[in-house]
Amino acid sequence: MKDKLVALVTGANQGIGLQIAKDLVAHGFTVLIGSRNLDRGEAAAKEVGPEARALQLDVTDQASITAAAERIRKEFGRLDVLVNNAAISNTSMRPGMSLKEFVELTRPSRASLDEMRAVWETNVFGPLAVYQAMLPLLREAPAARIVNVSSGVGSLTMNADPSFELRSTFGPIYPASKAALNAMTLAMAIELESTGIKVNAAAPGFTKTNLNHYQGIETVEEGAQEAVRLALLGPDGPTGTFSQAKLGKIPW
Repeated sequence: MKDKLVALVTGANQGIGLQIAKDLVAHGFTVLIGSRNLDRGEAAAKEVGPEARALQLDVTDQASITAAAERIRKEFGRLDVLVNNAAISNTSMRPGMSLKEFVELTRPSRASLDEMRAVWETNVFGPLAVYQAMLPLLREAPAARIVNVSSGVGSLTMNADPSFELRSTFGPIYPASKAALNAMTLAMAIELESTGIKVNAAAPGFTKTNLNHYQGIETVEEGAQEAVRLALLGPDGPTGTFSQAKLGKIPW
């Protein structure tokens, strides 16, 4: 058991995270299905197969993160791959509300600071807290990889271009949280660049998931592709990059 590669995917009970878990199992990993709700995590693990294990993990709860790290150390002794996938897009989008309507409600002049705090707590502070707790375990692995699941809407360079088709959707809640996650990715990569642990950000594309109320146009299989590729990087692979399966490297 302890010779088998071990991966943790946060927010893996549904959507892209669940697909990443399935793909990593197919590549020979034992995958820990991080889920706030343990029952949902156990259902997802059953769907993935015998090489998946449910792990109660709420990225906004330090006690939950600490307990998860302790369990991984006790059962496996190390962690080979961390995929920070858990994220929320909002707390106020109502059923039937169009993306255009929601964007108008989240302009800088109208955005709810409480909603912004909630989204950033999951999308920015959560990955950093998980990184801090799991880093000692990642250091025990011979060639650990960290993948932060970001979004193309978080690219400051692209949003600064008036011709960028999604520029009008950029706002302080979800898009800016992904820009901040990109900053966290780069900070982690710089910290670890002398260790051999590679840290990269993956953009899934506009994937049809619960995150966007299933308004996306790409499949979860397509959305998981880049995160899985980065998780499997060899020793000559890059660190400190932001990329997407179809677009390749994306500017910060």
